[in-house]
Amino acid sequence: MSEFFDYGELTWPEVAELPRDIPLVIPLGEGWNKKILSAALSNPSRIGLLPIFPYGWHGSGLDLPESILTQYLNNLLLSLREDGFIHIYVLTPEKENTLQLSNPDFQISLYNQWQAEAAPPLPPDNKKDKVIIIPIGHTEQHGFHLPLSVDTLIIDSIAKGTAESAPTRAWALPVMPYGVSTHRSSFAGTLNAGGRAFEDFFLSVIDVLVARGFDRIYLMSGHGGNMSFLVNIVKYAGERHRRIFCATSFLHTSGPIGAAALDKYRTSKIGGMGHACELETSYMLHLRPDLCHMERVVDEINFVSTPSYYMDWIEGGSLIANPPWDDDTETGAYGAGSQGTAEKGRIWLEAAIAEKVTHVDEIHEQHKRREARRKAGFGLWAKSDNQPSKYSID
Repeated sequence: MSEFFDYGELTWPEVAELPRDIPLVIPLGEGWNKKILSAALSNPSRIGLLPIFPYGWHGSGLDLPESILTQYLNNLLLSLREDGFIHIYVLTPEKENTLQLSNPDFQISLYNQWQAEAAPPLPPDNKKDKVIIIPIGHTEQHGFHLPLSVDTLIIDSIAKGTAESAPTRAWALPVMPYGVSTHRSSFAGTLNAGGRAFEDFFLSVIDVLVARGFDRIYLMSGHGGNMSFLVNIVKYAGERHRRIFCATSFLHTSGPIGAAALDKYRTSKIGGMGHACELETSYMLHLRPDLCHMERVVDEINFVSTPSYYMDWIEGGSLIANPPWDDDTETGAYGAGSQGTAEKGRIWLEAAIAEKVTHVDEIHEQHKRREARRKAGFGLWAKSDNQPSKYSID
């Protein structure tokens, strides 16, 4: 049988060194039999498994229109093709190869090996009085010393910690490990779902949830490249579904609770916290020290800064731009990763979770107070039919 390795646990230089004919597989769901998968690929010496794509496909418990899912997956496959990989696949439980992938050969169907019955609904229907947390990470380079899965591991821990801290008020979906990277080509290993496809996908997730009766939704991101698109999503969702409260926020550890904790314990100056930096390295040393290669860390704080445009975790200045990463980093890092510690990571994780719990409480409060106004006939609501959204999914 083939040797399997976890693509998300590699650093970008390790991805750069992989043979371009090695098979890489994106699994839809989990529980696959590796022996059968190996045989389906003619038993190559090694197979790389990318992070699990958790929902959106038929039978996942949160099914989306196939065209929406397919565009997302095609963009991920294109990222791998642009990096030079020639044997790339989506592992699907579908009985037939029905996904309209850019190349039909990219789909492996192992229907007979997977559970034939549909998965339980995501979220369970008895969670309709809770804020549904949708954690979104990413699979992208994080310098020489951290793996591609940093953003996913961090936001998954924060989302789970939030749901566990507020079990009567919040419930978290499985983390989505693929987001948007407009700088994808600069360093090997980074994937890109594409901004338009990302927006369509998560708008469709919200549509499905609202159609099932969920009305409080929190899109929680661990990756900065997702943020502008998430703002668009919540704006669209708020107009499309007028009786819900759908929100996002700028990353994590960045509001009043998080910012105070960063200021108290950081040792780097402004510019030391951006990407593969003191903050993210500290989180990873706490959560997954086995994936940290501190002997390889390179501090890079040479971002081209001006008063209205500079890099730090809580970005400052009034200018918004997206110049090539190649201008500011030679290794893929922004910041002082060498100053990360596991103890800081523990403290900052606790602060991030506490901050997100306050967001959950605010979402509940916002929804309650707005519903009270609507039902009382406030303003134009007195002239409306005062009914929930009738938007439906084809």
